[in-house]
Formats: sequence, C-alpha cells, structure tokens
Amino acid sequence: MTTILWFRRDLRLCDHSALAAACKANGPVVPVFIRDGSVDGLGAAPKWRLGLGLERLQAALEAKGSRLILRSGTAEEVLADLAAALGAKRLYWSRSYDPDSIARDKAVKARLRDMGVEAKSFGGHVLFEPTAIETKAGGPYKVFSPYWKAVKGLDVEAPLATPARIAAPEAWPESEALEDWHLGRAMDRGAGVVAAHVKPGEAAAQDRLAWFIEESVDRYDARRDCPAVDGTSRMSEYLTLGEISPHQCWHAGLRAREEGAKGAKAFLRELGWREFAYHLMVNTPRLVTGNWREDWDSFPWKDDERAAEIKAWKQARTGVPFVDAGLREMYVTGRMHNRVRMIVASYLTKHLMTHWKVGLRWFEDCLTDWDPASNAMGWQWVAGSGPDASPYFRVFNPETQAKKFDPDGAYRRRWIAEGQDDPPETALAFFDAIPRHWARAPGDAYPEPVVALDDGRKRALDAYETRSF
Repeated sequence: MTTILWFRRDLRLCDHSALAAACKANGPVVPVFIRDGSVDGLGAAPKWRLGLGLERLQAALEAKGSRLILRSGTAEEVLADLAAALGAKRLYWSRSYDPDSIARDKAVKARLRDMGVEAKSFGGHVLFEPTAIETKAGGPYKVFSPYWKAVKGLDVEAPLATPARIAAPEAWPESEALEDWHLGRAMDRGAGVVAAHVKPGEAAAQDRLAWFIEESVDRYDARRDCPAVDGTSRMSEYLTLGEISPHQCWHAGLRAREEGAKGAKAFLRELGWREFAYHLMVNTPRLVTGNWREDWDSFPWKDDERAAEIKAWKQARTGVPFVDAGLREMYVTGRMHNRVRMIVASYLTKHLMTHWKVGLRWFEDCLTDWDPASNAMGWQWVAGSGPDASPYFRVFNPETQAKKFDPDGAYRRRWIAEGQDDPPETALAFFDAIPRHWARAPGDAYPEPVVALDDGRKRALDAYETRSF
C-alpha cells in the first residue's frame, strides 16, 4: 500500500498535510520531485533558489530515513510510470493555484484515478482556499479592504507537527541526481554573489521567523517601509517555496499580537495581502497574463525591451538613485525591499511609460522570492491596471519617497558605488553579479536621469487623462 508523495512548492516536513496523511496511511511513502515544464520555465534566480531548497529537503528526508526521488518529464507520465512500477495505491500532493498548475493537476488526478490510484490534493500553501471566500452577494472579492475584513477573524488551522517517522519502501526506485539538473546554470557568476545573502531550507525559515517574532515584530509597523534597516520578516522567499507554511507565520503573528507586540497586526495584514493575491489569481486567472482591468488593454504603454530607457532601468542606471539602489539590491541579494519595489515598478510603468509585463518578466528572472500571484498583483497594483479601491492614477515620486524612507541616504549608499571614495562591499558586489557584457565598473560616472521626474509624471498623467476607461 505504497503512497507517492509529490513535492512541489512545499519543501518542508513540518505542517505538511499531505505528508501527515501519507504517514498515517499504514504503508511506505515515496517522496518525489518532478522536473517538468513548470521547473524548466522558471527564471534564473528562482530556479537556482529552488535547487538550494531541494538540497535541504533531501537532507531533511534522509534524516528521517527517507529519500527524495528526482525524475524529469511531464508530471502525468512520470507519476503514472512510478505508480505502476511501485504498485502504489495513493498519490498525495499539496495544491498549487496558478492556472497552469491547476490544469496539470487535474490531468494527473484523472490519469491516476483511471489506474485505480487514490489521487488526492491537500491545502497548505494558503490560509484560506481561494474559492471558499465569497462576498455576501456571492462571487470573489475585488478590493482588499473588504476581503481582509471578511477573513481576518476566521479560524486558521493550527500547524501540524513534523512526523516522527516516514516509512521507507523495501527497495527505492531509481532517482536522477540533482547536480545533473544544473538548476543554477543561468545564474552564471551571479550565483556566488547572491549565495552570501541566502539561507535556504526549512530550518533557516523557522529560525528567521522566530527571530522576527522575538526581536523585530514589535517595531514592524514603524520600520517595515525603511529599506536601510532589517525591519521586515523576510518570509516571502520561504513562503514561495513552501519551506515554511502560512499557518506557521499566521499563528506566530497571532501569539505576538496577544502578547502586545505593536507591529503584529500589520504583519498579519501583510499575510492577508498575500492571500488576496491568490484569491484574485484563482478567481480571475487573467491576473497573471493580462490586464486585470480589461479596459486598460488600450493604454499606450511601451513594450520594446530594446529601448534605451528600458535597458537603463534593467541595468540599474536610470540616474534616479532610489530606483537604481533597489535594482542593485536585487542583483546582489536576490531580494528587493517591498517599499522600494513599488518605487521601482512605478518608475518603469509611469515615468518610463513601459508595460508592467516588462517589469513582471524581469522580476520573474531575478527574484529568489518570485511568486506568481504576488508578483502579478504587485505589478498591476502599481501600474493601475489591477485591483485597487482608489480610482486615480498613482505616481510615486522617487525623490520624495527617498526623503521619507531613506532620509540619510544609507540605503542608497549601500548599493550605489559610483561617486563614493570608499564604497561598501555591498555596492561593489553589484559589478560582480551582473552579466559581463554590461561592461560596468565602480569607477564609471553615475548617469544623468534618463527622464526628468516632473516630465515623466506629466507624461503619465496626460496619457491617463486622454484615455477612455
């Protein structure tokens, strides 16, 4: 009575519903991870980071007397072949919610059930099933505030314990070698730079959450918008790969709130914002492929990635220090501070009048915490084409934002070497991380702005006011 446990974006052993069910099923458990199109299609940084997560998962399973079987191919064929070879009676997995994964999983479920295998999916990547939350009139929410009001008081299941034992089969099926997949190949020399800022795996995720709750959550609301300080949870990288569950984060936040931590309420709200992104992606799948507000399809954004302005943005040489600092942080660490992400995205879509899809694709390639729902909603929220209760064309001013959230320039100095007599290692690391053909060096002159901020804002507002929505 073997159970196949199909790992995807749930690279942990604690609070894992599918794993817990498999362990209770009175038979051996064969964990498997499949390199299919969803893996091959990942950008450079997310794919490299996935490889690090799989290394940690392999070690965690081996500590329990188990293994992670690696196979390549379409999920439907790999799982059907594996089930037949093992005589497996059950296939369990944690749900994914992007449109392509939903279609894939339906096909897998139908194929395995035709073979007489119990094919069952479990929750775990979100707090609330996206289709289970509806407005009083029926249907999905389209604005965050009422969505948050509806879910913030709902009960969230307590995290499950790590299984004490994972039963092994008498003989293990063959497995491919993780190193042969070369998941970090596209990162090239950047991998060595970003690796210094990444702590992968479930143990690291739990350590970071514990530190945040104990040392930082009390000041979270006051410091989370200041990029020069370590004021955020940094849970996004772990949540996107499922190295920690949202349930664990939620209950840690609840305990902190009950103990009087001032920033816990804001932390829980940010978890709610992540949930809202998944709610939108499942109920309106076009969120990840096109304008959520379809009347924005005619807006005159530019989409030529060869344009000089877009090239300057990608190379972090826009001449606007707050924007360039954010992009350089991403190239060196694989992350970008959330406040700065909004500034960087607004500058591209408003001041440079560039389609949000250009930025979305670039982040897909460069962020270690890339998440299909959060990335799409974030870009569309900033661009104006996404869900938002405010019916005006929001344009962030990078200089004003810098004065407010980086008043002494510490964040900008940390990441921009040009013009500093003794730039810090973080700023110099940018030149080691970027592609060689960019041909940039710390001694280069810092560029003039590719567009004056006032001119860019006016151009964006004029375009908005002359369009019919």
